[in-house]
Amino acid sequence: MTLDRSTIWPYRDGEPGDFYYQRYAHPTGVEAERALGELEGGEALLFPSGSAAVTALVLSELEPGATIALAEGAYFGTGVLFRLLERWGLRCVEYDQTRPPPAAADLIWLEAPSNPFLTMPDLDAAVAHPARVVVDSTAATPIYLRPIESGADYAVHSATKYLGGHDDLLLGAVVCRDKEAAGRLHDLRTRTGIVASPDAAWLLIRSLKTLRARVERQTATATELAQRLGAHDAVERVRYPGFGGLLSFDVRVDARRAETSLRLIENATSLGGVDSVLESRRRWEGDRVPENLLRLSVGLEDVDELWADLEQALSNAKDAEGPG
Repeated sequence: MTLDRSTIWPYRDGEPGDFYYQRYAHPTGVEAERALGELEGGEALLFPSGSAAVTALVLSELEPGATIALAEGAYFGTGVLFRLLERWGLRCVEYDQTRPPPAAADLIWLEAPSNPFLTMPDLDAAVAHPARVVVDSTAATPIYLRPIESGADYAVHSATKYLGGHDDLLLGAVVCRDKEAAGRLHDLRTRTGIVASPDAAWLLIRSLKTLRARVERQTATATELAQRLGAHDAVERVRYPGFGGLLSFDVRVDARRAETSLRLIENATSLGGVDSVLESRRRWEGDRVPENLLRLSVGLEDVDELWADLEQALSNAKDAEGPG
């Protein structure tokens, strides 16, 4: 598709057409939304980032006094955002998403799998609750989970991650089961100006064409690395849901020394790209995560080359501690 960066389009016989001002809609964004909506089985809307998508959805669907039941151990930034919104009268409570949600919830916010603890929600229990259900399936992608087909009302993505897949775009997405809900969200997006750019939408269209090939390769590699890490004497615990390219593991060595000893894998944040990245999450999340937890986002490199890098980094960290 041709990238159209226009901010205005001429009226036709004095009347606005499908496109007239970029804040309302633009051709590249509409095509990207169509492609993603087809993958997810719903009405997709794009936003400038994952956090923007989360903010817009909450403001669109909730009123002061409402309670969000947030999956315990989900991406820490989501909880930080919800606590920020408490000044507007919203309330957030965390709960174990592997169990039924609390009765008083007005909106249930799941993460499949959670980041960085990799738990999977009891989606059936959540859907049985009268509240609306949101599933952040950034790490699962629509290749492994289509929340709307499973009864959820919304699927949310940080499209910067696996949907984009190349660490070169910043986007968020909400996919709605209900067209009326999508209309409300579109109206809020237009009025607030939380609109995704044509350039990012164009890159997303490119990336969706290779999504299945990328995540299936990442899954195969991550599955093998999870098995090898589980058998390594420097590793205390491995968390991996059995699909996708994201895993975390606790080490018996100095985590900071291990991450800074990498040669092939980048010591960087984020996830879902074609290049593997690893980092200690303690620097961002504090006491919420174990001090020795490392999160690994597996890219498209050769599995044996990745393993060799992990082995030497763990060995380096172990040797640095000295005999004992």
